[in-house]
Amino acid sequence: MKYKTRFFLFFFVMVLFNLAANFAHPVTPTVIQDLNLHDYMFGLALAAMMLTNFLLSPFWGKINEYISSRMSLLICCMGYGVAQIWFAYATTELQIVLARMFAGFFTGGIFVSFLTYIVNTAAPEDQGKYLTINATIKSVASAFGYMIGGFLGEFSVKLAFLAQAALLIAVAVGFYLICLPDGKTSLKQVPKKQLMKEANPFQAFADSRKFMSVAFAMLFAVNILINFGNTAFDQAFNYYLKDVLGLTSSYNGIIKAAVGLVSFVANTTLCIWIITKTKIRRSMTVIIAVCTVSALGTALVPNIGIFIALGVIVYAGYSVSVPVLQSMITVQSRPEQKNLVMGFFNATQSLGSIAGSLTAGFIYSVHAKLPFFCTFVIYGFGMLAAIGYMRYRGGKNAAE
Repeated sequence: MKYKTRFFLFFFVMVLFNLAANFAHPVTPTVIQDLNLHDYMFGLALAAMMLTNFLLSPFWGKINEYISSRMSLLICCMGYGVAQIWFAYATTELQIVLARMFAGFFTGGIFVSFLTYIVNTAAPEDQGKYLTINATIKSVASAFGYMIGGFLGEFSVKLAFLAQAALLIAVAVGFYLICLPDGKTSLKQVPKKQLMKEANPFQAFADSRKFMSVAFAMLFAVNILINFGNTAFDQAFNYYLKDVLGLTSSYNGIIKAAVGLVSFVANTTLCIWIITKTKIRRSMTVIIAVCTVSALGTALVPNIGIFIALGVIVYAGYSVSVPVLQSMITVQSRPEQKNLVMGFFNATQSLGSIAGSLTAGFIYSVHAKLPFFCTFVIYGFGMLAAIGYMRYRGGKNAAE
């Protein structure tokens, strides 16, 4: 199979995965209310999944060197499908939390493997473009996955979950058939003692000292903060539409589809222009500033139409920031450290998401608008971190 054909099919299956991965999100508020669970469960359930995602992401980044990204994708997509079947039939808060944690074991491996496969098998001149495509697919296909899941939920909540599980298992096979093996070392050649050490998720975090620098620390701080802000906003926004505005899952899906279209246009035009034509660290600061101001607007405006429009801007700004930040981190990474760096990047995304989902869930119970104020504050800190990085790199380049 030709190089470009293989990547085209890889991205096509990635689209199917990101569609499937979001079928359940628009119906989750309905599940929580139908089971008479506490409001905070919308945040706690996602945080449970993100916790295990966070712990396992660096591990998957390292283990891919031995079993290859395609094997990880086969295992993790199938595992994620099984986890969603468990979620579909959960009836208590504990069962939902356990199902979400089980899903998190595998989701970390999927998103890390997307990144490691691209940096390991794409030509150097294509890596930035393919990472942008990866981030674009995630934001756009996820939005349309919301829409599909929302309409499936109008017929049956369980239908959304079961359709999701079936498609996840199908894409697991698709990835295995399409991807090339990219492992650098055979698992059989790795001593058991070393393998046990590699399997320790905290050891994987400790190994980040091999590449960590002041610049990396600032970039990962930005990553944590924008994911904190985006997740808090996303979780509260979805639940607010159902709980306060009384909209059904299909309306949630339609709004997310609109977000997907805006994000697609932004990523295929603005994002590429930023990466290729601008001082990327300055542009990153501007993007976060736009998200900060828009988040404040959602907390303050009473008009529903303006509230939704500002929400779309927050989502679009985040979708542009992800490939820009990935590009900044990839450029700074040494070739031999890229798997570890990409695993750590995904882990810090999850860390931000854990904090965002937990915070949104619990403060929503106090007042429905509080998560939107929280998003404004957190994005503000993210903007300060981006400004700090911009000044640090500018001063360093001047010194050099």
